Amino acid sequence: MKLAATQAQNSFKYGWLLSRIWPYIRPYWFRIFLGFLVAIPLGLLDGVTAFALKPYMDYVIGGKALEFSAFGHAFVITSIQMAYILPFGVVAFAGFQGVLRYLNGYLSTWTSQRITNDVKFDLFDRLIHMHPQFFDENPSGIIISRYMNDPQTASAGIVDQIKTITTSIFGALGLIAVMLYSSWKLAIIGVLVLCVAFLPVALIRKRIKAASNKNMVIGGNITTNINETYSGNKVMAAYELQDRQNEYFKKQTWESFNVNMSLYKRAGWMSPIMYLIASMGIATVLGFGTYLINSGQMTAGSFASFVTSLLLLYKPVKTLGNTLTGIQTLFVALGRVFELFDLKPEIIDSPDAIEMKGLDNSIQFKDVEFEYIPGHPVLHNFNLTVNKNETLAIVGNSGGGKSTLVNLIPRFYDIKSGSIMIDGVDLRHFTLKSLRKNISMVFQDNFLYTGTIRENIMMGNPDAGEEDLKRAIVSAHLEETVADLPEGLDTLLGERGLTLSGGQRQRVAIARAMLRNAPIVILDEATSALDNESEAIVQKAMDNLVQNKTVFIIAHRLSTIKNADRIAVINEGNLVELGTHEELMAIENGEYKTLYEMQFKHQEKVLESI
Repeated sequence: MKLAATQAQNSFKYGWLLSRIWPYIRPYWFRIFLGFLVAIPLGLLDGVTAFALKPYMDYVIGGKALEFSAFGHAFVITSIQMAYILPFGVVAFAGFQGVLRYLNGYLSTWTSQRITNDVKFDLFDRLIHMHPQFFDENPSGIIISRYMNDPQTASAGIVDQIKTITTSIFGALGLIAVMLYSSWKLAIIGVLVLCVAFLPVALIRKRIKAASNKNMVIGGNITTNINETYSGNKVMAAYELQDRQNEYFKKQTWESFNVNMSLYKRAGWMSPIMYLIASMGIATVLGFGTYLINSGQMTAGSFASFVTSLLLLYKPVKTLGNTLTGIQTLFVALGRVFELFDLKPEIIDSPDAIEMKGLDNSIQFKDVEFEYIPGHPVLHNFNLTVNKNETLAIVGNSGGGKSTLVNLIPRFYDIKSGSIMIDGVDLRHFTLKSLRKNISMVFQDNFLYTGTIRENIMMGNPDAGEEDLKRAIVSAHLEETVADLPEGLDTLLGERGLTLSGGQRQRVAIARAMLRNAPIVILDEATSALDNESEAIVQKAMDNLVQNKTVFIIAHRLSTIKNADRIAVINEGNLVELGTHEELMAIENGEYKTLYEMQFKHQEKVLESI
């Protein structure tokens, strides 16, 4: 299930996208509605200054008094009084507009962030329930970009952009109303010119979509590069790969630059052409307006008010154009987000799934077939029965399918055909949660989360008591390590637990597995990366972990293998030999005997010399 490099196929299906985002908008519709109500007068007030110019020019500059009747009374405002009233009125309106702008901004920011959080919560919940193969197939940077950055781009902007459109539309309507009041003839010319100037925006939406999509993909690749630089910093330093990583980063950054410049070359002409069309409109208005004034069809105040309205009108129209351009980017991100929502994890509970209560008899692999890539089998016709409280060591050549075999038990992957039975029940009929609760796993490179040692151990069983925790620490031979740390169990670990040695991390992982106290234990090469001294301590901890458990051990160490009840030899996805150490050594030219002679015999001599 690879996240395709170019997606967002539904970015032009605006109705579909809005119907998908609506469930996230609905809980906050009242605040959004309030924001829109505020945006309406906020836009309309843009026409106040332009409208004020007409009485200012006609009465203040012209030196005339304003006479009008209201409620049966005649009123007269002199030009001097008008000269004081109009400036104070404009300032008062500006103050009122500032308050509305703040309220509008606050409501917009609050709702945008809440919607963004809700989308991120749901997407992250989907992400953590994806099966391991999904993470195998997709780079970390692409996942971070798709699951974190795209929702931010999409949902954070939708309310703000719609609010901006509302403000711009009502601002334009208010100014057009002033223009119509001043001169309907000039208003027709001005509005027609603006409509023509606005047309280029509609011509570049597909180019915006393509560029936005490419930029989001490149952003994901850059994040992957940075993650790999961080995680692989020792390999980078050891093999002097700094130039390689730097070249990748430069290449990706230049790709982003080229995409942006390509878009500008195709869309950058839009703004100059809009200004050219607008200037032609202004020139036409000036010429025709002069004729109307000279012919007595329009006053100088009306003309000044009209021209001011026309000039102010370009701002909301230009904002509207930029906003629509931004909205297309937003819809691209929305399209990518909802494609993620439509991804379904391939490993889920069956409709009639039951709770697994433990292990009573055996685990049976029956005619198991498995492949990561179609047509390239990893396990084929695999048959094996492991009894309760039996320890099975799994050996074989690298890439033969050992880790794959044990990863099928907790359903990290699902088999292609055959069955894996626990007490006669196909494990796919158990709920994932109950199945994995009955399994403890210790890996070769155990991941420790950022946090304290206590928190990392308690992950095995969050409900365990303090006494259970202490027993797990003692059984894992971790008490001396804890005692030597400045804050003991509450010592904060660095990212991935890198402040501990390899052996210490393994023992923390073993303590975590002990606290889980599951009937099935899987040890996936848990000591292969350790030196002999660390291995000896970890081996003692593992001996305590596996007591009275059904154990699968993938091992390269002879000491671990010889203590097993049986040894399974796997080669190229087949179970080629099965038996005790002595039984397998008795097979002439056997696979296990060959492995022993090539690998394990030397270990035995080393151990005897220690």
